[in-house]
Amino acid sequence: MSTTSKASQRIEALLDANSFVEIGALVTARATDFNLKQNDTPSDGVVTGYGVINGNLVYVYSQDASVMNGSVGEMHAKKIVRLYDLAMKTGAPVIGLIDSAGLRLQEATDALNAFGEIYLKQTLASGVIPQITAIFGTCGGGLGLFPTMTDFTFMEEKSAKLFVNAPNALEGNVITKCDTSSAEFQAKESGIVDITGDEDAILTGIRKLVGFLPANNQEIAADECSDDLNRASAELAGCVGDTAVFLSILADSNDFLEVKSGYAKDMVTGFIRLNGATIGCVANRSEVYDEEGKVAEKMDAVLTRQGCEKAADFINFCDSFNIPVLSLTNVKGYEATVCSEKEIARAVAKLTYAFANATVPKVNLILDKAYGTAYVAMNSKAIGADLTLAWPDAQIGTMDAKLAAKIMYDGQGAEVIEAKAAEYAALQNGAVSAAQRGYVDQIVEAADTRKYIIGAFEMLCTKSEDRPAKKHGTV
Repeated sequence: MSTTSKASQRIEALLDANSFVEIGALVTARATDFNLKQNDTPSDGVVTGYGVINGNLVYVYSQDASVMNGSVGEMHAKKIVRLYDLAMKTGAPVIGLIDSAGLRLQEATDALNAFGEIYLKQTLASGVIPQITAIFGTCGGGLGLFPTMTDFTFMEEKSAKLFVNAPNALEGNVITKCDTSSAEFQAKESGIVDITGDEDAILTGIRKLVGFLPANNQEIAADECSDDLNRASAELAGCVGDTAVFLSILADSNDFLEVKSGYAKDMVTGFIRLNGATIGCVANRSEVYDEEGKVAEKMDAVLTRQGCEKAADFINFCDSFNIPVLSLTNVKGYEATVCSEKEIARAVAKLTYAFANATVPKVNLILDKAYGTAYVAMNSKAIGADLTLAWPDAQIGTMDAKLAAKIMYDGQGAEVIEAKAAEYAALQNGAVSAAQRGYVDQIVEAADTRKYIIGAFEMLCTKSEDRPAKKHGTV
């Protein structure tokens, strides 16, 4: 493998030292139109092969922008397709490092067909082997589908570009007004990109992500655990607002890998390990804490369209790859805006369906508020949670007790409403009341949360669940 190209250097930095084996190094373009044959096309602009990350087999392709601007032609695509074939046969992840001008115009319909062949392989591999994409240069037009058809996308924060239509091609927009191709836009506004950073941070991040994932959908992701399984964490009680911090404290060795952290901050998604086993986490969030532990941003404890879609996609990934799901519930309703109303019902339906459809072990922990059908959608027992835990002060019911009293005893005076609100809270909204009805399985103290959740997933590790025979659902 040539060590002079940037494409090769990225592979070397990503994989364990001296582990990369290149495949198809001598492949060149076959097209002769438009004087293409006069151009030297070593490896046809993409370096492909296999190696290991922390000893785990992975397949990698890295586009070489120094050869025909990394453009995708017939042979370029055949190398990627061949890589997917090997990955599917051996059951190992595919990692794509993108730096390309896109479609190779000199090859016309051959290049178009090449794109389609890659799309097909990505589709067949979806849910079978993990697919990871990292964007280091340009990823535009039809190439923009490559990352969106994979499971996780990383993007270099300064020079990388991701778009279908270039910013200047958008009606009423210029790149100086809104750079829709930037990493910031794609991470915070579109939600396509999971993690941004400089090149070294991205390659390190991919290595970390691979460590959390199984090699394929037949394996279980697990590692050694050196943390205390019974570790008490009194500080968890102060992290109800920012569940990203909560999950960092809960996890083995405080190691939490958050994905899509810049998008839909009201919903946290990411991976932790509990007793060494990888767990996918989905959590409501109403606050964002800064590095000093102070509240930097506040949000309503409600479900939003973006948050529901983000969580649903993540749950579907976990279910495909046998990764148990932990949900942290603190929600009182739905976002109430005209813009949200256009999509919120469909988005909540997708979230509900994702939780209900998943057959992996599912544990729900109710931290604070769990009101109405928003609570039902957040992995409640009604839609299939295997075990539901709650903290002693959790509030579980149709709505806030005082609001319920106002509705039921309208016009009967403040004293009556206050008294009835207290009665309603005790009889209908408390964790004990929910437990008496069988909707909560265990009431646990905040400090002891870790050991009970570990115990729950240990108990569920042999779970098997039959579902009606069907091709696939339609939600």
